[in-house]
Amino acid sequence: MKLFSGFPDGKLKVTPLPNLFFSEVLAEIDDLAELKVTLHVYWLLANSKSRYVRESDLRADKVLLRSLKTVGTKNDALAHGLDLAVKRGTLLSSKTETDAVYFANTEQGRTALDKMRTNGLSLDLPREPAQMVERPNIFVLYEQNIGLLTPMVAEELREAEKLYSSDWIADAIKLAVENNKRSWSYARKVLQRWKEEGRADKKKKTWYDEYGKFVKR
Repeated sequence: MKLFSGFPDGKLKVTPLPNLFFSEVLAEIDDLAELKVTLHVYWLLANSKSRYVRESDLRADKVLLRSLKTVGTKNDALAHGLDLAVKRGTLLSSKTETDAVYFANTEQGRTALDKMRTNGLSLDLPREPAQMVERPNIFVLYEQNIGLLTPMVAEELREAEKLYSSDWIADAIKLAVENNKRSWSYARKVLQRWKEEGRADKKKKTWYDEYGKFVKR
């Protein structure tokens, strides 16, 4: 199990869910695929201008596919989860010969589905996918361990990726957390020291202190 370090301080984006989901629906869901797919679709819709999500978009969604790997079903976990969600009524669906679309079973979702059916809109028309583009892991790592990501810090992280390996960056951020120095400036200084003096080698019993400076034990 991967340990979650907690949500960072500062302003975070949130995904709204009706209270009825927790008081009425959640207790009835006994299938992990259904739960993951339902929450993921609601997340996508909350962060998209579209009122629906295509099944083809979901099948290309790296975040969702990675999440469903832990389900452990031999069947198509995505199709299985979508089918149960539609049967339960948390999601609404409409299909054509080439694709299927899914709506949240909210007033806005029901209205959008009715309009689509009434107007006979084709799902084959090109449109911007509803799925969110997965951000580089370094951004997620920063927000989970240090705090709110600003444009300036994001640019510095991109530059750091050109100079250091992802393992080095992750370890430097981890070191900042362990020493209660939750800032990118601290992690950056650690990386600079490692680059100048070499990385600590446990096999040689060489270690770094809280500032990234080597000490022998």
